[in-house]
Amino acid sequence: MSALTSPRTMVLPSDQDASGRTLGAREVELVAQAITSGTLTSTKGTFVSRFQRNFAELLGAKHGYACASGTAAVHTAIAAINPEPGDEIITSPITDMGALAPILYQAAIPVFADVDPETYCVTAQTIERALSPRTKAIVVTHLFGNPCDMGPIMELARERRIPVIEDCAQAFLASYGGRYVGTIGRIGCFSLQQGKHITCGEGGIVVTDDDALARRMYLFINKAWGYGDPAPDHYFLAPNYRMSELQGAVALAQLDKLEVAVQRRVDCAAMLTQILEGVGGVAAPVIRPGAVHTYWKYCMRVDPAIVRDGAIGLSRALKEDGIFAVPRYIQKPAFMCEVFSKRRTFGDSGFPFTLARAEALDYRRELFPGTFAALERVLVVPWNDRFTGEHVAFIGSSIKDAAERLRI
Repeated sequence: MSALTSPRTMVLPSDQDASGRTLGAREVELVAQAITSGTLTSTKGTFVSRFQRNFAELLGAKHGYACASGTAAVHTAIAAINPEPGDEIITSPITDMGALAPILYQAAIPVFADVDPETYCVTAQTIERALSPRTKAIVVTHLFGNPCDMGPIMELARERRIPVIEDCAQAFLASYGGRYVGTIGRIGCFSLQQGKHITCGEGGIVVTDDDALARRMYLFINKAWGYGDPAPDHYFLAPNYRMSELQGAVALAQLDKLEVAVQRRVDCAAMLTQILEGVGGVAAPVIRPGAVHTYWKYCMRVDPAIVRDGAIGLSRALKEDGIFAVPRYIQKPAFMCEVFSKRRTFGDSGFPFTLARAEALDYRRELFPGTFAALERVLVVPWNDRFTGEHVAFIGSSIKDAAERLRI
């Protein structure tokens, strides 16, 4: 056995199956009720309406509307802002394509702001550098469950009168300054995809306190058909993004478990952070003062000057112990994907990039030092609310041992 091989393994719970999810009898019960009712569309049923009402109440938001996915939630928010073709929407280069495609589908231009290399989040300073007279909205992504520094961001947005959309897909019940993320900006977007804090397989929800935006989001999810209006019509171009009653039943049951599930994640993360204190070359997540991180994943920064081969080397060593930690999170910044680098959108038109300022499409590496530094050092440890103290102790011990073995 080589010096870098460890005989220890532990099968960790996974959020991709029942071992790491809180799905159980209550979800089965409510789904059975939905099926027995024979009403599986949310326009006639009760489960989706109950879920979206309860979710909004939990966050303290005035309006909540469920939809088909986290991507649909972001698309609904972008559509509510109603950009003109060629308008610019500032966003993060470290995010899922599902948060970027909706901008292009609304014929707007994603403009990327650099991130803080320690939190992986956009900041007021990086957003300000990306602003232009064409800026229609700002999308902030609370990556991994760690809130962006919202105070300065909101101050900047108010000064410029630019609405802020919060992408909270990975940040259920995360908070900043005593307020839940999703309720700080104009619109909050959440995902209920398989691996999120709560799940119904796919699904999303948007929240807002703004009556006019709420009306437009409700319509957008429903093909812009004015259900219940005196003379309903399809008022503007919009898809069908409705959530089914089957998904709504699961989501409703999951919502009752959210607060306990999030607290487990936070408690276990605190344990791991304590274990890793003083481990050379490995740094725990950085959290802004007054913020609560809710740990969709636990992300460490690995210093390649201290740990041989950095995050990749540590990932390889942890895999030998059965811990499948992922270096980089995404392999490259979003703007390096072919959607952007080759402008592959609608046929061969390149639209809406054909409407963009040259500066908005400037993706040179030197403009994004924080982004590249973040991706080169981050190591993403899988995390879910079925972790116990035993699991965390095992993970912490494995990281400490691996970092020591790989010390340069």
